[in-house]
Parts: sequence; C-alpha cells; structure tokens
Amino acid sequence: MSGRVKSMGPSLLLLLSVAVLFGAAFTEEGRGASRKLVAVVTGVAPKAIGPYSQGIVTDDLIFLAGQVGLDPKTGGLVEGGTAAQADQAMKNLQAVLKAANSDFEKVVKTTIFLTDINDFAVVNEVYAKYLKQPYPARSTVQVSALPRGAKVEIEMVAVR
Repeated sequence: MSGRVKSMGPSLLLLLSVAVLFGAAFTEEGRGASRKLVAVVTGVAPKAIGPYSQGIVTDDLIFLAGQVGLDPKTGGLVEGGTAAQADQAMKNLQAVLKAANSDFEKVVKTTIFLTDINDFAVVNEVYAKYLKQPYPARSTVQVSALPRGAKVEIEMVAVR
C-alpha cells in the first residue's frame, strides 16, 4: 500500500487526505452517523438572495454566509459608502449570530471582500468597533464585484 501512496504524487495524496478529513468531520467518531446541519434563519438580517442559508450550525461550529450592507427592512443597500455598508454588514452578522445563540466574542475566522482594497482602513475602523481581542483570524481580499453593487461583504465562522 505504501508504494501505491508514494506513486500517487503529492497533489493526489493531499486531495485524498482532505477528502478523508472532510468526511470524518460529518460522521460521529468516524462511525458513519451523519451530524445534523441546522439552518439559521432570522428576519432581523436580510433574507438570503439565493439558494443558501444565512448560517449553518453543525455541532459546535456556526458558518455565516457573507453579508453585505443590505437594510433588512428595505432590502436595499444602505447609503453612506463603504463605512456605512460595513457597519450594516456587521449588524446583519450580529443578528445571525444571535439567532444561532452566539456573538462576536465567539468568532474564530472572518473573511472580508472589498471591491476596492483602498477601503481597507475604513473597514478596519468599523470592524474594530464590533470585535475585541483576541481578534479572529482574518483574510481580506479585493474582488471585482459583489452582489447588489455592494462595496464590502463579510463572512464569519464562530463557535457556539
């Protein structure tokens, strides 16, 4: 068997390792019993604008869909530019976290998508108002476009 594994090459071996780990994450102690996935739904955050959930809870993890600066009452982007959109996105995320019985103190990973990386400092100011040390791990990337013409989108992973 070890000779076959070596001949697979590092890429295929990595792919198989990830598949095994991913599969184990959805089984109870590797015994094949599926773990329950529960959708998080709240009317305090904007409704999903596609075939996805506002959040998904599995065991001790909460995966939050990306939120843009949509006003949940009007369904439109808030006015005021990147800072206002980032603030509304954080409020939307806060509502989804609350619906999942969690909060910003339990966020472990954040990803921020910006249509203009020059807005990095502006978004940091808003972000820092909601999150405290130890800050979650974070990635920030520039993208060419976001849904509804938004300037910023933020997604999170939290523990319960």
